[in-house]
Amino acid sequence: MVAEVIARRVYRRFAAPALALISVNLIGMLGYKIIGGTQVSWLDCLYMTFITVATIGYGEIIDLSHSPGGRVFTMAIGLVGIGVTAYMISTLTAFILEGDMNLAIGRRRMQKSIAALRRHYIICGVGRVGTNVSHELDATDRPYVIIEIDKQAIERYLERYPEALWTNADSGEDSALIDAGIEHAAGVFAVTGDDSKNLVITLSAKLLNPGARVVARCHEVNYIDKIRKVGADAIVSPDFTGGMRIVSSMVRPQVVDFLDEMLRSDNALRVEEVHIPEGYGASTIGGLKLNRREFILLAVRAQNDWEFNPGDDFGIQPGNTLVVMTTPSGRKSLERSLAAA
Repeated sequence: MVAEVIARRVYRRFAAPALALISVNLIGMLGYKIIGGTQVSWLDCLYMTFITVATIGYGEIIDLSHSPGGRVFTMAIGLVGIGVTAYMISTLTAFILEGDMNLAIGRRRMQKSIAALRRHYIICGVGRVGTNVSHELDATDRPYVIIEIDKQAIERYLERYPEALWTNADSGEDSALIDAGIEHAAGVFAVTGDDSKNLVITLSAKLLNPGARVVARCHEVNYIDKIRKVGADAIVSPDFTGGMRIVSSMVRPQVVDFLDEMLRSDNALRVEEVHIPEGYGASTIGGLKLNRREFILLAVRAQNDWEFNPGDDFGIQPGNTLVVMTTPSGRKSLERSLAAA
């Protein structure tokens, strides 16, 4: 995709001047062949055209001393050829400068967009796992920034998500996390394919923003405790999770089908959590007077206790978490209602 766009840009900019330059050389060859006659070869004619257009002006192998018409032809070829060559060079220079300028402007604009983000997520690594993470964030309308050191991986990623915010850097470096807005981030996904790199990302993220939630990917069992000790809030082992999924598909297939269908649905229906904000007056579920058509309340987390399918008289207070099944728009509506209450 990116290569095709570049190819189209090159064709549009250079097709006309290249065709003009080729035409000048062909006309020059034909003219010198007519002037020189049978005693000169086509290579001699091309050579004469080249040294005329290139303003080299030495080693003329076609005698024009007794041919006024030949001299006039040479001046005409030189004038047109120099003009076309100058145009070609200026077009190439403008193309290079424009590309560098567009890149610089694009990066500056993207950095401003990243700096304006609040409560966003940072994805460190856009391999298969990172790409799936970004897809879920995109489907549920949550802002995110990706950090990837491999430029080709970024290009492949941008083919699917051209509007994504990204930075080409080593996610293990503090500067990369700072450029991605770690100070205002809600969370960091350390999902590179290297457990040691994920450990470093976790440590750096927690040092730069202790309030950010960090979820780390880990393959090797001996790294789990290390990553947890440096501050990871959750550690996901693809091998363990895959094994649990296989078992669930066997013993509870309808539940798995239900969850899969929910994730595949066009309306991005998800099981979400919404926090009761600080300053919210103590109330009951019924007292919230929320539009229950936009979501299904599944449970309430109060401190360390769970209340599943709570009734209207169940009391809630700031710090509680509502677990609901809803769409991204329903989640935002519920958050706005709680904030305004």
